[in-house]
Amino acid sequence: MKLTCAQFKKDFLSEIETLYSTSLSDTSTIGQFIALGQLVRRYNSQSWTRTAKFYRDHHQKQVYYFSIEFLPGRLLASNLLNLNLLTTVKKGLTELGLDFETISQAEPDPALGNGGLGRLAACYMDAMASLKIAGNGNGIRYRYGLFKQVFMDGYQVELPDDWLHHGNVWETRRDNKSCIVQFGGNVWLQPQADGSLQPQSENTEDVLAVPYDVGIVGYHNDITNTLRLWSAELPPSATYSSQDQRDRISEITKVLYPDDSNSAGQQLRLRQEYFFSSAGVQSIVRDFCATHHGIKLLGKKVAIHINDTHPTLVIPEMMRLLMDEHHCSWEVAWTLTTQVMSYTNHTILQEALETWPIDMFKNLLPRIYQIIAEIDRRYREQQTPIFGKALVDQTAPLGNGQVRMAYLAVIGSHSVNGVAPLHTELLKTDVLRGLYQVYPERFNNKTNGIATRRWVQLANQPLAQLIDQTIGSDWRRQPDLLQTLLPYQQDDHFLYQLGQVKLTNKQALAAYVQRTMGIKIRTDAIYDVQIKRLHAYKRQLLHVFEILREYFAIKDHPQQPVVPRVHIFGAKAAPSYHYAKAIIKLINVVADMVNQDPAIGDRLKIVFIPNYGVSIAELIIPAADVSEQISTASKEASGTSNMKLMANGALSLATYDGANIDIMQAAGAENEYPFGLKVNEVYDYYHRGNYHAADFYDADPELKRLLDSLIDGTIPGIPTVGREIYDSLLRYNDEFFVLADYRAYVTQQQQISRDFQNQPTWQQRSLANIAASGHFAADLAVARYADDIWQVPHERLN
Repeated sequence: MKLTCAQFKKDFLSEIETLYSTSLSDTSTIGQFIALGQLVRRYNSQSWTRTAKFYRDHHQKQVYYFSIEFLPGRLLASNLLNLNLLTTVKKGLTELGLDFETISQAEPDPALGNGGLGRLAACYMDAMASLKIAGNGNGIRYRYGLFKQVFMDGYQVELPDDWLHHGNVWETRRDNKSCIVQFGGNVWLQPQADGSLQPQSENTEDVLAVPYDVGIVGYHNDITNTLRLWSAELPPSATYSSQDQRDRISEITKVLYPDDSNSAGQQLRLRQEYFFSSAGVQSIVRDFCATHHGIKLLGKKVAIHINDTHPTLVIPEMMRLLMDEHHCSWEVAWTLTTQVMSYTNHTILQEALETWPIDMFKNLLPRIYQIIAEIDRRYREQQTPIFGKALVDQTAPLGNGQVRMAYLAVIGSHSVNGVAPLHTELLKTDVLRGLYQVYPERFNNKTNGIATRRWVQLANQPLAQLIDQTIGSDWRRQPDLLQTLLPYQQDDHFLYQLGQVKLTNKQALAAYVQRTMGIKIRTDAIYDVQIKRLHAYKRQLLHVFEILREYFAIKDHPQQPVVPRVHIFGAKAAPSYHYAKAIIKLINVVADMVNQDPAIGDRLKIVFIPNYGVSIAELIIPAADVSEQISTASKEASGTSNMKLMANGALSLATYDGANIDIMQAAGAENEYPFGLKVNEVYDYYHRGNYHAADFYDADPELKRLLDSLIDGTIPGIPTVGREIYDSLLRYNDEFFVLADYRAYVTQQQQISRDFQNQPTWQQRSLANIAASGHFAADLAVARYADDIWQVPHERLN
């Protein structure tokens, strides 16, 4: 939209007066943010209305992206960028004596996700709007989200993340779009006069699902899509209710990922998943029927995408609505459901494929269980004559006393995709091998992508400006044009400027670290970054051993010159994940030991930034020199932090896992630091059962010293944690092959130290990563989904 600076200032001051009945000088920073947010919403309101009307009037096929996580980050700068108002607003605020960055930082990060899954969903929502796809998000409006992470005595402590304390300026409550979600009760099938069976229920627990809509602004295109987040409330009919009933309902949308280490936690998690799946599908069918005649058009006008296993209950819920409320036969309902549904698998870890005990499931969702049982019966009846009982038993939705969600997702969808070529291949040959034999035509790959608008244009404005000056600004709309930067690898002046951009970003991060943590870090050091969820397979532990190796080397040879390093971590561990929390304690204890040792000085520092999230990532990623992507080969489906770091010029220290392989191919393996076991070698160990961690410990004196330091008092204050980690590696044989990959990892770390001293060559390799990063743009990834899976039109990127 077009807006002059003068008009913006007039509008902003008017908004301040309307909201607060006072002058600008008498408002707080959070008040200024709220006023600015309200104003931006008002600027965009007509676009949001026009978009919905256009989709409705043209009967455009709608995509509904179901995800238990959305991690959009702060929306103020993003919305202004996409509205093409960022420069005008910044200038206007400066003229009013205000600082845009200060106001922007008053916006809380929406606590709607944990990591890569939620950030991917947010990137894809941004891409759908920017490609003019009729895309809708569907998730949960968590009151407190995951948790606010603080460290106490080095341990992770979880506090409520009260992100809604001041409300959410971007959301609109839609009471008229609410619906009822039912749990429990007694359900039976009542014979009808025509011989059909009609379900009847009694004594159900009814929950009111209230939607809050957030506008998702497309990039410079006057399109605004909708992210719908559901909140659980007491239904109007519940005139008399106890506090326990109220609490039981409110806890459904209270926190992301409740502790499911016990039965009560598992049941709450299942209630969450059915709550937003049911509410979302009810809303979709209701809206469809309001604008279309004939339910049989559903498959042509609606696409529902299941982002990992959590929303899989959309499949039986759609069947329930079509059969029970729209009186479709099973055959018609099943045909429509499978036409509509598609599924992205994000993991090969069995723990994340989700299963639920049948007894618990049946009591909580009796009608949904009946439908799944019938899906199971028909699947067995149809496939056993073709594939045999053994394979069908292994792949049916019900088995071993469990409801198996990933299998239900495959059986009930027309498309199943992995998120990197290696991951998709492992789905076919290992994780979902039996179902691939049954439905080979359904499986395909869609490599993940990131929104370069946020991760370069917003998070790294110095780099974005340098790119604009060098190749023009068309790359902002067509990210694959970044490859035209490659000829500048031979341009000494450009490489110098690229180095200065990195220095500027390091200075910003260093200032933040000193201000918030009291740690002073050098800006000429290697910034070695590992930011992602804390999980044993991601092997933050391997990174810790490298830090200890560097520490001991300086202590043993204090006069020997070293290339200074700053090791930077950002990660949360699930509250019930004891081992991951032990690793956090170890990292923090090692950080204290190293950072406070006067013999080390500023040659080596460790920074574990608490409460990692989108906004902190936007500060860390542009400053990174080294991107640690060191998961055990075959365990990481794709990764997206690897793509964000690559786009900002970091070089990957990476295993042959997930999308690391694609990054090596795109940017050139010579511009990364690959190491470690490959997938076939990991699987060979599994098949032969001949991995012996103690062999590596016994054969490598340096490695032995590192492990012994966990238990011999070298590292103070970790007698229990140190022993637990030591035993996990030696007594319990190192499940994720940390010791097997240690020597190869160290070799590459030593090479990094040597290479970093030649800055022109380092910047050439950094540029190779930036130039290739357009290959991993979310716009391109979503266009592939639109063409191959959802069958919806979109704006072309060329």
